[in-house]
Amino acid sequence: MGVVAQVGILMAAGRGRRFDPAGQRNKLLQVLPSGEPVVVASARKLLAAVPRVVAVVPPQDGGVAALLAELGCEVTVCADADSGMAASLVHALRHSLRHSLADTKHAPAAWLVALGDMPHVAPPTLAALREALAAGAPIVAPVHQGRRGNPVGFGRVHLDALLALTGDQGARRLLQTCPVAEVAVQDSGIFLDIDTPADLSPV
Repeated sequence: MGVVAQVGILMAAGRGRRFDPAGQRNKLLQVLPSGEPVVVASARKLLAAVPRVVAVVPPQDGGVAALLAELGCEVTVCADADSGMAASLVHALRHSLRHSLADTKHAPAAWLVALGDMPHVAPPTLAALREALAAGAPIVAPVHQGRRGNPVGFGRVHLDALLALTGDQGARRLLQTCPVAEVAVQDSGIFLDIDTPADLSPV
């Protein structure tokens, strides 16, 4: 049996209004103590876990798209990103289905959805989620100390439901109403997003 064709989706279309209500500082471009911009650190880890990453950005991204394209992501612009997270996710899914790689005989069988503002997820966590999807889990989520975090993954069985999503909750409804394979990890990074300037240097 061949390896399940997985695609990473990097959600990088949010405006980050909590980080800077004035809208002048894009949180995804802020530099971490490691020296990397937030979105670069997030993308690099996802690219190391799956062979193909689709990154979705808004029309005015301040340079995020250029950084992600340079890393090797397939960058796609979601014109209605401001309407909610679901719009960006659906846009990225449709892109992944339309633009298959030349050496891929089959459409994607699973998607690992990561957030551009969560650069502290550990690489072994991404690998464990990838393996759970490859083993056939319809939905996967990491769990640490009894709490679910991000990223999350979806098998193709949920594609129609994903494409029908609307609003700002993204795929949360599916995670609440469908069976989820919980992957235990020793990784508090699954909870750490960059919401405020203080989050750039987590304790």
